[in-house]
Amino acid sequence: MMQAISFGAELRKRRVASGRSLDDLARAINYSKAHLSKVERGQKNPSPDFARACDRALGADGRLNALLPARNTSALPASEAPTEWSMPWVLRMSVDRGNDFVAYDEKAFADPSSTPAVMSWRLASSSAFDVECREALAHFSSLFAECRNLGQSFGPAVVTQILVTAMNALRGLAHGASREADRAAALRLAARYAEYTGWMTQEAGDERASLWWTDRAVALADAGGDTEFAAYTLVRRADVALYRMDGRATVEYARTAEERSRSTRIRGLAAQRRAQGHALLGEDAACFRALDRAAELMTRAARDHESDPPAAGSDPVIGSMHLAGLADFVAGWCLHDLGRTTEAVGRLEGSLDAVPIRARRARARYAARLALALAEAGELKPACAVVEAVTSSVSVVDSATIRADLQRLARRLNRWPRDPDARLAAGRIAEALHTTGG
Repeated sequence: MMQAISFGAELRKRRVASGRSLDDLARAINYSKAHLSKVERGQKNPSPDFARACDRALGADGRLNALLPARNTSALPASEAPTEWSMPWVLRMSVDRGNDFVAYDEKAFADPSSTPAVMSWRLASSSAFDVECREALAHFSSLFAECRNLGQSFGPAVVTQILVTAMNALRGLAHGASREADRAAALRLAARYAEYTGWMTQEAGDERASLWWTDRAVALADAGGDTEFAAYTLVRRADVALYRMDGRATVEYARTAEERSRSTRIRGLAAQRRAQGHALLGEDAACFRALDRAAELMTRAARDHESDPPAAGSDPVIGSMHLAGLADFVAGWCLHDLGRTTEAVGRLEGSLDAVPIRARRARARYAARLALALAEAGELKPACAVVEAVTSSVSVVDSATIRADLQRLARRLNRWPRDPDARLAAGRIAEALHTTGG
């Protein structure tokens, strides 16, 4: 409890120096006086949200937040083996020896006279392609766009299986290509599939698998001659750190990505993550500088795209294509984490309608952040109204990142145990989290 005692002592010293009583500060941060007193005495560990709230109320410029123990992004959770199978299908994927498909029925082993317990056959290996190269890659590029659309409507369990098999088919085509340009194009497209698979596995809540797929994406891109892609995968690692509430790691990953990349768009995306990391740390000035830098880079990238649009069959655009008003969303996120909740609501509220209805995942993520900002701003009824839009989608898209925001929102709503809207919204959140295993 040494960390809690150190934080509590510093909190009490700053509260007393500011002339505020326990009651005054408790009201300002919307926590109970008893909770605040226990933290000050070192009897209760402060949460990151509590630390940031105290930091803002006492004008500590991130010094209280800095007393929290650092999050360890290298200690990734081990993935759990499945515990129940019904009629398993196994597909062994190779690029040069063909693929093997095996299906077996565990129940048939008990009665061999009924049906074969194991069925297996060999799938043909990929053959060389020359004339059909552009046509094949165009189809796989279109399929990738459809997978991203599918990922907006359904959960990772649906989308990931399609991504992995298509990616392996591209690896096989690359292996069979007789022209180096064809091979490189197939590998670069396979890298996009691998990166999106990493995002889907993060959405499924498996950070270990997400980072594994991210590393595969780098290897495929490097083999295809895309040296910029490695910088973008650092942005993806910053995403993982951001959702673990590790502001320092978020900033460092994003800063490295911006330094290493020559792509204006990647540097713009990295600057956005850097801003979000600074916001987690309560570093207002650094956050706003990064937001300004991101706005400049993303505007320049959009202008370059309009003046020199990509040729047909070129590599897919990196980063989200479904979150309309991305700059406003990131700025609103930052303002919320900095405690400027009224400004955060203003940024987020007007942009939700711009997100396409079909982009269910993006709308749910946007709405979850808006509900959090509304609750923090004390606008309880509007916050509860937004909850329904999130909970109706989260069980379908099965998003670990959205569930994390819902869990934070549930803790906010529990501060109003007698309010009927808050109780109803908290119940909906609990049901949605239970349905999705959150």
